[in-house]
Amino acid sequence: MVLRYRITVTGVVQGVGFRPFVKRLADRWGAAGRVSNTAGGVVIEIENVPAEGFAAALRAEAPPHARIASCDVEELPPAGYEGFEILVSDAGEGRFTLLPPDLATCADCRREILSPGNRRHDYPFTNCTNCGPRYSITRAVPYDRANTTMAPFAMCALCQAEYEDPADRRFHAEPNACPACGPKLSLPLEDAIDALRGGRIVAVKSLGGFQLACDAFSASAVRRLRERKRRSRKPFAVMMRDLATVERYCTGHGAALLDSAAAPIVLRALRDAPAFPPDLAPGLRELGVMLPYTPLHQLLFARGGFTCLVMTSGNLSEEPIVISNAEAHEKLAPLSDLILAHDRDIFMRADDSVVRAGAVLRRARGFAPEPFDLGFEAPEVLAVGGELKNTFCLTKGHYAVLSQHIGDLENYETLGFFEETLANLKSVYRAEPHLVAHDLHPDYLGTRWALASPLPKLAVQHHHAHVAACMAENRLRGPVIGVAFDGTGYGSDGAVWGGEFLVADEADFTRAAHLRYVPLPGGDRAAREGVRMAVAYLHDAFGPGFRGAPLDLAAPRWKLLEQLCARPGART
Repeated sequence: MVLRYRITVTGVVQGVGFRPFVKRLADRWGAAGRVSNTAGGVVIEIENVPAEGFAAALRAEAPPHARIASCDVEELPPAGYEGFEILVSDAGEGRFTLLPPDLATCADCRREILSPGNRRHDYPFTNCTNCGPRYSITRAVPYDRANTTMAPFAMCALCQAEYEDPADRRFHAEPNACPACGPKLSLPLEDAIDALRGGRIVAVKSLGGFQLACDAFSASAVRRLRERKRRSRKPFAVMMRDLATVERYCTGHGAALLDSAAAPIVLRALRDAPAFPPDLAPGLRELGVMLPYTPLHQLLFARGGFTCLVMTSGNLSEEPIVISNAEAHEKLAPLSDLILAHDRDIFMRADDSVVRAGAVLRRARGFAPEPFDLGFEAPEVLAVGGELKNTFCLTKGHYAVLSQHIGDLENYETLGFFEETLANLKSVYRAEPHLVAHDLHPDYLGTRWALASPLPKLAVQHHHAHVAACMAENRLRGPVIGVAFDGTGYGSDGAVWGGEFLVADEADFTRAAHLRYVPLPGGDRAAREGVRMAVAYLHDAFGPGFRGAPLDLAAPRWKLLEQLCARPGART
């Protein structure tokens, strides 16, 4: 008797070439049946092969960017399938599926873009099942073209043939396109290249939002960008042509990450700081570097002959990254001399991720919204996150789904970004939180938003949240000794804490030790400017007039901070 089996695969299995992979595997095994995307993952029905062996092959040979969480096998009555086919996706009710992050351009697509005679030569929207936009263009699940911002672009006959050919790496690549049928730039690429060569600032529409670009070696351009963006000292990220260029100017680890599908900004030590203008990274011996991760970036470097371009977020300081063409002309026109846009919409904004020595400092493009597997089933909870460098978290099943980097929750624009991302992730993951967790600090915008919610609330001490997050990420169960030196946090005694030694588990903690309370010179500004706290602790430990610390402070400013330390007021 011929048996039919249904295999339901969950995890990151949409947008990563999984259905084409299943089709090729089934053909190789001589299996009949079908495969489709659903709201709960990928569903496979097969006949003529042992289900357990086929499921094992799925796990062992899965595409490089797939992450299989489970393969559930169910026996069914025979259906008499002939051949194996990919069905139209089913958007009905079911379990949630995991969205893949945006992926940097793969080596095969890079070669095509630079190959004269290839029909995608110089095409800035080239992609395949192994690379290209995912999270930033997905409006809904299942992940099909109709549910992405590529829906308005009907594939030409050649692209459609690739899309339908199981032997082609663009088989069911949802953003598949070419110059004849796909998105187009708003102006000739040479115009942007000429502007950059002339020391001007260009707003470039990238994967998860606009970026502001200029020649990293042009002191005047870097200075004007800093002035226009109202960014006094924070360093600019630099996109370098290739790994050889990175190694020429920087030292340290992270080459594999730079050249990975995530392609984050990696912090590297500078070999020769004077090679760049001082306004690029004022006072620092470290630079955030990245490689060209889209075809458009690659073409700017290849055709422009650049080695290093500043590539910073397209926004005013403290506001979310700009994603729409209309918003770019409103907000970025005063910051830039030229806007290089295109007609593929960005649905979900995502800034560049930042990594140092294996630690993710800003989790966004390339990583979000991949979840953490908690290892246990959790109730559905929304944790709204902190005030500065905000990221929120949704729990669903045994996953903790982290948003991309939201930013500092201090203005209406950032709160709007928070709310639009929350609405999207709740929809995609079919999450309906039963409780909202928030910081103890009563004045944080996230706390005020949570308190206005109709959901039950749970207040969490800031440093305990950090310890519990480390426990969850490393699958540790308490009690543990947690050391949290993370600036300031509102304490359960009403004081401002900072520098905590906690004996903690997931639910509670005991404050075993902490740094002595000292004044906060300038109040909340001390949380942003570490030098203020350094002066405060030195003043407390050694008394007024101490000048022995290797702090780069002029005497008048040191004296002013000491005067602030002597005043009564907030203490940590």
